[in-house]
Amino acid sequence: MGSMLQEAVSYTQDPILYLKLAFTATFFAGVFQASLGLLRLGFIIDFLSKATLIGFMAGAAVIVSLQQLKGLLGIVHFTTKMQFIPVMSSVFSHRDEWSWQTVVLGFSFLVFLLTTRHISMTKPKLFWLSAAAPLTSVILSTLLVFCIKSKAHGISIIGHLPKGLNPPSSNMLYFNGAFLAEAVKTGLVTGILSLTEGIAVGRTFASLKNYQVDGNKEMMAIGFMNMAGSCTSCYVTTGSFSRSAVNYNAGAQTAVSNIVMASAVLVTLLFLMPLFYYTPNVILGAIIITAVIGLIDYQSAYKLWKVDKLDFIACLCSFFGVLFISVPLGLAIAVAISVFKILLHVTRPNTVVLGNIAGTQIYHSLSRYRDAQRVSSFLILAVESPIYFANSTYLQDRILRWVHEEEEWIKANNGSTLKCIILDMTAVTAIDTSGIDMVRELRKMLEKRSLQLVLVNPVGSVMEKLHQSKVLESFRLNGLYLTVAEAVSDISSLWKAHA
Repeated sequence: MGSMLQEAVSYTQDPILYLKLAFTATFFAGVFQASLGLLRLGFIIDFLSKATLIGFMAGAAVIVSLQQLKGLLGIVHFTTKMQFIPVMSSVFSHRDEWSWQTVVLGFSFLVFLLTTRHISMTKPKLFWLSAAAPLTSVILSTLLVFCIKSKAHGISIIGHLPKGLNPPSSNMLYFNGAFLAEAVKTGLVTGILSLTEGIAVGRTFASLKNYQVDGNKEMMAIGFMNMAGSCTSCYVTTGSFSRSAVNYNAGAQTAVSNIVMASAVLVTLLFLMPLFYYTPNVILGAIIITAVIGLIDYQSAYKLWKVDKLDFIACLCSFFGVLFISVPLGLAIAVAISVFKILLHVTRPNTVVLGNIAGTQIYHSLSRYRDAQRVSSFLILAVESPIYFANSTYLQDRILRWVHEEEEWIKANNGSTLKCIILDMTAVTAIDTSGIDMVRELRKMLEKRSLQLVLVNPVGSVMEKLHQSKVLESFRLNGLYLTVAEAVSDISSLWKAHA
């Protein structure tokens, strides 16, 4: 949120407007989230596939980490942009502002935080190490800076922080003006991200504890929470994976653990804020880097490469979209790639040629099973998707190409003349009027070439539509069977009888 808002408004130059936009973005994030839940539109989140999310989260983590170089290097003048090239240009164009004291302090604690995180990941029983490391770092760095007097050594500190609770912010919501569109855009992007993370966290721990999560209720809860939060000086938030993991590993069973945590925060706000005066800004950057680095899931990306190259390409596009363009456009690219993949599968469904496993009545793909053998005079095809207007033309062309390729193979191998095409419709779960017309036209085109078309095992709804459209009338005589084996056996017997 901070990265997106900084592109429009500088916090140092206009802090009041910056806060107004932050609270307004939080409000719109909540409205968006609650609306999805109330309207039962939770399935929209599913358009963000795991592959695109892996790339998106990794890109966002890299960008957020790079922006912390301002604090880790002690740079005063830093770009407000969040793309890779402007950030790196800003880092190296202000080398005269680098502070070696800040660098040593920041990277020392960064190594400490990453080490404790690694230990906790490799040894789950030591989860408390990574949980306690940020607070330990804050305490140690504050004491160290207090002892050496940071101003004399060029280390930037937080400074004065007022005690007490933040005031209500409902009067700061920004519903008109030049920056309203920026607040809405920021709210939508952060709202989608927080929803995705929150529901993912919920599902993760639901699987561990063997209970179910209602996605729509989660959306409403998170949405109303953010709407209320925007009126009480809060920015957009969601279910925290790290705090949930700490609670889970500590054995927490109820929401009382959250009450204890909230009480600790309340005590800190009311009484302990002056203790953070000497806390160096660099330590906050180190903590943020440690927090977001877990979003870079290179192992999952490698699995995508091994299993599905298209998913891996989607992951890369999402990653580089965030890294070199922007977070909103990166998210848009992620959604667009997910939708494109769905459309690709719908418009280009898989069709396979089946062969018989010798000595059985089982038919499998010729390309996947070495034991599968062609059946003389038959071309057996299986369609592995519903038949809709979007893919009916492609399927017709593809089936005709299969016929042509089979005839060419027969000529090259001196095989028996092709007489019958069997279309296995077991995996065709639905069909529309365009699909029905395709079946009708395909039968006519094959008849002109003296080829018989046979349908095998249309499922209930498909069978019903074929019957209502009267297409089945042309398949009455030896044109409809329950299994491929039955079709091959019956039609072969008829050929022999007429021979």
